[in-house]
Amino acid sequence: MKRANLFFTALLVPLDYIILVCSACFAYWARFTPFVRDIRQVTFNLDFDTFLKITAFMAVTWIIVFAISGLYAIRQVRLATELIRIILACSTGIAVVLGIAFFFRELFDSRFIVLAVWGFSIIFVAIERYLVRMTQRSLRHFGVGLNRVAIIGKTKSGQSLRSYFQAYPSIGFEVVEHIANFNESARQKLLELKKKNLLDGIILANPDADKKEIQAMKTFSDIEHLSFYYSASLFPSGAIKPIIHTLAGQPIIEVPKTPLDGWGAIFKRGFDIVMSLIFIVLTFPVLLIASIALFIEQPGNIFFIHKRVGQGGRQYNHIKLRSMIKNAHKYRFDPEFIKKYGNQRGGTPLFKLAHDPRITRIGRIVRKLSIDELPELYLVLMGKMSLIGPRPHLPEEVADYKPHQRQVLTIKPGMTGMAQVGGRADLDFDEEVQLDMHYIQNWNPWLDIIILIKTPLVVIFGKGAY
Repeated sequence: MKRANLFFTALLVPLDYIILVCSACFAYWARFTPFVRDIRQVTFNLDFDTFLKITAFMAVTWIIVFAISGLYAIRQVRLATELIRIILACSTGIAVVLGIAFFFRELFDSRFIVLAVWGFSIIFVAIERYLVRMTQRSLRHFGVGLNRVAIIGKTKSGQSLRSYFQAYPSIGFEVVEHIANFNESARQKLLELKKKNLLDGIILANPDADKKEIQAMKTFSDIEHLSFYYSASLFPSGAIKPIIHTLAGQPIIEVPKTPLDGWGAIFKRGFDIVMSLIFIVLTFPVLLIASIALFIEQPGNIFFIHKRVGQGGRQYNHIKLRSMIKNAHKYRFDPEFIKKYGNQRGGTPLFKLAHDPRITRIGRIVRKLSIDELPELYLVLMGKMSLIGPRPHLPEEVADYKPHQRQVLTIKPGMTGMAQVGGRADLDFDEEVQLDMHYIQNWNPWLDIIILIKTPLVVIFGKGAY
């Protein structure tokens, strides 16, 4: 999902709220114009300050009605469809106002204002939505918010799509490559486009593609964090809540990778920002004391900064409190060291020791209580990580991942996650991947809250912590 599209979708909420309040204020002003007063004298006693307070509250209820009516769907609908939803939503909203007026007649004694709010809200919201839509379309002509896609399948269907996108760039799709089949050569070509930030998604339009090729393409799109679309009846297995588009007169189905696209991504990012700020304030004294203790035990840099692989395979600088001796990382590649102490994750891309001799005395305490992970809160705040997600792994570990294991890179790595609360180091790597994939495919806000509540219990009882 393009950030520009997410931005405009999220922007609709405050814009609608402002427009609804303005509609109510305009209705109030209209009631006191000489033309309306000549028709019917003002008989109610409602000052503007009180009216504005009531309006501010009622606008929130209307926003809820708008959300239930589907006016904040990530995928744009036709303008006519959106207008119908606006009329229905505003009508429902005014019904709520009339319901309240039934019990509080002294606050809503002007039927003119109520009806005027209904009419103005429909007109103003419709104009606002149209202007936002036109702004998005105008920006697409400059490349902002465009979904750059590669079409797989030089078929009649594929050519029809390509011609349609070229004729109507405001739709939001730009074809950057058109390939006959998905093979190793095509894969490398798509990777080059991805590295240059010229590719956002793949459209499969080849009815002759076999199951193996389709599955390889879907796995590739997940690993590289690309949107995946396919013509109806092409995909052999059920996708989770597939999204159907009608393009060039034919149904095109998008396979979502995770509910963490769209509003899920907006909610999770907001949740991360708020909670990370709270946790940063609450845990700062603990972080300070641990930092001083580590410095006294072993003077020098108290932080361990190393490359980790994040969302979409992008590397970032991961920061934790130093809990090991200096240059501890090199021992993982020392054959003598591995022979002497072994590897609990032997046969997998990971390296783990049950009783790691590289850990210092203070380091063992901060690791057991997961205090060494507190600096990750700042990475969450910056957007490099999430509070909940798959475990962040080293580049050399990810290099050895099997294709299906790389699907954990679909979302941001987390400070905690299903694997961490489900066994931590006691799990083998395949079990860890299965738990992470379950989280990715079945995410919802309650799941994040449950994992967040379970995490301190796991830390306290030390299950799977080495």
